[in-house]
Amino acid sequence: MAGTLNKVMLIGHLGENVKTHYFEGGGCVGRFSLATNETYTNKTTGEKTTTTEWHNIVVRNKLAEICEKHLTKGDKVYCEGKIKTREWELEGVKKTTLEIHVQEMTFLSQKSETKNQNSNIAKQQPNGIIDDLPF
Repeated sequence: MAGTLNKVMLIGHLGENVKTHYFEGGGCVGRFSLATNETYTNKTTGEKTTTTEWHNIVVRNKLAEICEKHLTKGDKVYCEGKIKTREWELEGVKKTTLEIHVQEMTFLSQKSETKNQNSNIAKQQPNGIIDDLPF
């Protein structure tokens, strides 16, 4: 096999508002949790069961600003990006978390007419340019 692929596609609901941190150099990073649900029927009881998986979402720069401005807890979004592992140490204990670093996002929740009548699409281009046109 000649190459590898690290690609994630999720559709879910924000578990919290976007938390954005701005840097001195002008860049920023936004973070929020995203819930995805899976419903299945328990073969033994015939009962429908729903499980929720929580994902740590990371957006950067213009995409982070767009998310901070237009998204709120409970909104439904499509996210496309890649999995990254982040490690840090807290009080001598090594911690690890998986994050989804999003390059493309589509807002799926309907907003009031005062905000935007169309679904919002934001895409982080490989050269760092954001295409946030709604078409």
